[in-house]
Amino acid sequence: MQAPTKITRRAVALGLAATGLAGCLGGGITGAPVTATRRAPEDPAMRPVPNPAFDAWLAQFRTRARARGLSEATLERGLRGAGFIPGVVERDRNQAEFRRTLEDYLALVASEARVTEGRAAARQHASLLSEIESRYGVESHVIAAIWGVESRYGQRRGDIPVISATATLAFDGRRGQLFENQLLAALRILQNGDTTPDRMVGSWAGAMGHTQFIPTTYAEYAVDFRGTGRRDIWSDDPTDALASAAAYLSRMGWRRGQPWGFEVRLPQGFPASALGRGSTRSRADWAGMGVTRADGSALPDHGPASIIAPMGVGTPAFMTFANFTTITRYNNSENYVIGVGYLSDRIRGGGPLRGTFPPDRFGLTQDDRLELQRRLNAAGFGAGDPDGVLGPQTEAAIRGFQRARGMDQTGTPSQGLLNALRGRT
Repeated sequence: MQAPTKITRRAVALGLAATGLAGCLGGGITGAPVTATRRAPEDPAMRPVPNPAFDAWLAQFRTRARARGLSEATLERGLRGAGFIPGVVERDRNQAEFRRTLEDYLALVASEARVTEGRAAARQHASLLSEIESRYGVESHVIAAIWGVESRYGQRRGDIPVISATATLAFDGRRGQLFENQLLAALRILQNGDTTPDRMVGSWAGAMGHTQFIPTTYAEYAVDFRGTGRRDIWSDDPTDALASAAAYLSRMGWRRGQPWGFEVRLPQGFPASALGRGSTRSRADWAGMGVTRADGSALPDHGPASIIAPMGVGTPAFMTFANFTTITRYNNSENYVIGVGYLSDRIRGGGPLRGTFPPDRFGLTQDDRLELQRRLNAAGFGAGDPDGVLGPQTEAAIRGFQRARGMDQTGTPSQGLLNALRGRT
């Protein structure tokens, strides 16, 4: 998230934005479920380890924190047990390894399973979402979609102690001041009594709760929707987290009743130079260039619009409006905004994309990749839950299959490999 002159969730997310995973700071893809009481992170690399240099830095930080108004009791309670987490530094330094195309990103955050779960969550919490929409003017299906992208509807909120994570990144120094501010804000949350150190868990970058607020954003925008005296975004009850996301979007200028965008069909010969959020035209101008909705119907008029096609002309394209820009204040990744918008449309009852993505660099379509993963699993080579995204687990499964068949162990997918799994070679 971003707000003028403040270090917010968007500032932390900038390093992830280019990867296409920026919307999943809290583990919408990789995090682990949490309950009200902290348990040790599932990944051993995300557990604190002894580090004398970190301990020395922390002692110096205590002095700075006292000067910033943190009480000794808060520092003692909040920093007791805080430690250096090597996996946090590794994740921060190697984000480029997780680059995703729009196709892969949508396969992860807006899969049919995620849509089904989202519709169920929206029905279960219909009354709450309606209340939130009435108060803040942000449609219920949009809030449900942010919930789905950020934490898979609360299932994956992250399990890493936020104090240790932000302290580690502040000590590491690559973005030291930014994360020291996050650490100070996290300690102020404890001082204000909103939660306890054991419950303050989240992502490796310090994002917390159902809708993944970093501490500074929480301090500025989180709300106590029921007037309980605490702004609780960590509990299994998502009320404050969902309301806080809506409050944030409202503050950033959300226009109720206006779309974020929609899929469009581009005519043959459409110039790639006309694509991009910087190229804004009227509905009449776009229609005059031969642009229609994806189903071929005429374009509605929602004001000046841009057209983006993150994977290029000939792949799914989207006309975007002012609310697209508003969602970028939550996370500035185009993939993220399309993911939220598309998932929100699906939760509301819309259908899948009409446009298609081309085969990947291995000559495989998403259906091919899904089949590859399913067949690897069926053959006893664990590729994980089939999602059409070929990551390290699928690569390891391919190597296992190749080893068993006496093939070169490249870990590389191909049509030939898929045919071998089909029993055709």
